[in-house]
Amino acid sequence: MRPRILLTIFLTALFVLASGCGTVKNCPVCGTTTGGGYTNIVVVPVPEHNATGEPGGGFTSFDISWVDPNRHLDYISDRIGLDVAVIDTVNNIAVNAIQGVNSIADAGNNASLCAQMVPAGSTTPVDIIPPIVSVYGNFTRFGCRTSVPGTTEPFHLPGFGANSKFGGWPGAQCCASRGNGINPMSGPDGLEVSADGNILFVANGSASVDVFDLSTMTLGPNPTAPTVLATIPTGVSGDYDGVDQLSACLTSWNGEAGSSAECGDDRADEMSYDNVHQVLAIINGDPGLPFITFIDMSHIVSKTGTLAQQHCLPLDPTTPYGPAATATGGATLGQGSSNSPSTASFNPPSCIIGQIYYDGAGGSTSGGLGLTVNSNGVPTSQVDEVNGTFPCPDPSNPLAMGGVSGSPATGALLGNGIGTRPSGATYSIPCHHGPILDQSAGTFCSQSAPAGTCAGAISPAGLGGMVWNPNTGHLLLTNENSIGITSVGSVDEIDPNLADTSCGGVSCGPYVKNSFPILNCMPTAIAQGPGNNFLVGCADHDGTAFPPNEYVIDGTAGTIITEITNVGGVDEIWYNPGDNRYYLAARDMPTGPVMGVIDAKTNQWLVNVTTNSNSHSIAVDPSNNHAFVPLQPGGICGSSNTQGCVGVYAEQ
Repeated sequence: MRPRILLTIFLTALFVLASGCGTVKNCPVCGTTTGGGYTNIVVVPVPEHNATGEPGGGFTSFDISWVDPNRHLDYISDRIGLDVAVIDTVNNIAVNAIQGVNSIADAGNNASLCAQMVPAGSTTPVDIIPPIVSVYGNFTRFGCRTSVPGTTEPFHLPGFGANSKFGGWPGAQCCASRGNGINPMSGPDGLEVSADGNILFVANGSASVDVFDLSTMTLGPNPTAPTVLATIPTGVSGDYDGVDQLSACLTSWNGEAGSSAECGDDRADEMSYDNVHQVLAIINGDPGLPFITFIDMSHIVSKTGTLAQQHCLPLDPTTPYGPAATATGGATLGQGSSNSPSTASFNPPSCIIGQIYYDGAGGSTSGGLGLTVNSNGVPTSQVDEVNGTFPCPDPSNPLAMGGVSGSPATGALLGNGIGTRPSGATYSIPCHHGPILDQSAGTFCSQSAPAGTCAGAISPAGLGGMVWNPNTGHLLLTNENSIGITSVGSVDEIDPNLADTSCGGVSCGPYVKNSFPILNCMPTAIAQGPGNNFLVGCADHDGTAFPPNEYVIDGTAGTIITEITNVGGVDEIWYNPGDNRYYLAARDMPTGPVMGVIDAKTNQWLVNVTTNSNSHSIAVDPSNNHAFVPLQPGGICGSSNTQGCVGVYAEQ
């Protein structure tokens, strides 16, 4: 990969020198921020893409883009290159690709190393991050692997072996032909960089999140990859390593909504990191039965505490993360099931604070713990009480209710830095259930004091973007379909509930505090603007095409401040404090995909600028106000129009 990155740098530098750089309108390279509308000022080729197909192929499948204003770098989830592309936002050039051993770029020669240690009595470092084990008893190849600390016996992943490197991402086609393109099993997906620019969180297709130490990444002529600090499962991984791999799962997505058990809990996707409390929120399960996981990252990002805390090791750190047991005959049963074998394995990540399941199940509406359950052990009532003890089931497979949450286990101390339980005590990840709006009344169903007609299973279509509100310390999560009516979405306010440690000395876990209805909109994204203003991005919904609209809401009260009807059909949105404007990647505008710009001071729409097909992610560097938009192959990419590019947009 390194020689190809160097060639990219060289060619781009020649282009810059040949084009010149001025302050006039439509300057082809540098742009200005005065005197006119927005335009594409330059395009950035993405490493390891071509117009001829495999390997690499066109830059046709990507996800979230995130600009770090400290180092002026844009990180983009690249599902065809099987890496995270890194773009220099000052010089407009690709400078690295964060990858695993399965990447397209260079077959893992520059793959990220997993965090290591030297066991006592040895001089040879070994990995300290265990692999993830699927419910089928196989290792999933898209993560780290380990040698058991203090031993010489390594774990071996099929096809790779214990080489101390990050396994990688499944890409856009999840181990099948490149024509399938099944998003719910793809990766890399959502990503975010910590405010100090030192930590990169990336959601993976194997129902997990990977944490990279960017302080170990170098750029320049010979870029090196960042070290992996943790690979944390958030749910049950799909059967990537089975005999048939994901064939049954891919088939089930064609008309069966991915209901095959071989899909597990789908990809981990959108996320938001609370830099104050150092808690990461991340969703799984789109568009089936989604849930959100809250992870304490405090020891990981600060590299403090015990080894288990620094890397979010499982409850038993000497064995792999174990979601569930495999019973005789191959049936998968978690301890949440009444049929669980006595030898069921449950070895969850020690830093998970809690989970909220949008699965139509829940606890007792009377406030007690006498739960009425169905044949699968799932409560039939709607909303789980805050301090309930019912284990959350794996939503995608009722027979495998172990998941990451799901059941008690005995083991070591919790590593979440919020509280601990004595060694040998039972361990259960707090969990609560949605949905949040009453089906008949359309009003909020309280999780702390459920009452009225909050009953009847409703499965929302999926969860979208989210953001922490620093004014309240609560998470605002876009809920694409709160009730069984496609025109009703919501923004759910979630209290992380970190201060309540009445549940055996640890946090009782997060719960939904309120829900703000958003009508005629599938809420897909949310970004904080100035003060307590939040822009809610709207998209179409399951064949329902809404007129273009976005909403600015009050992040505490949930009241709508302004509706904007000049741009719509968006996925990712971005607030840029550099010019006090919102930027929107509106791929589903009726007139064609555009980048929308809204003045965050006046909440007035300013302009729409043409982008390429399916341009759905965007990020802006506040130092120069340049917007970076990943573009599929097309005319805007110029000489790269057959392979795709990143378009750089600026006001003229």
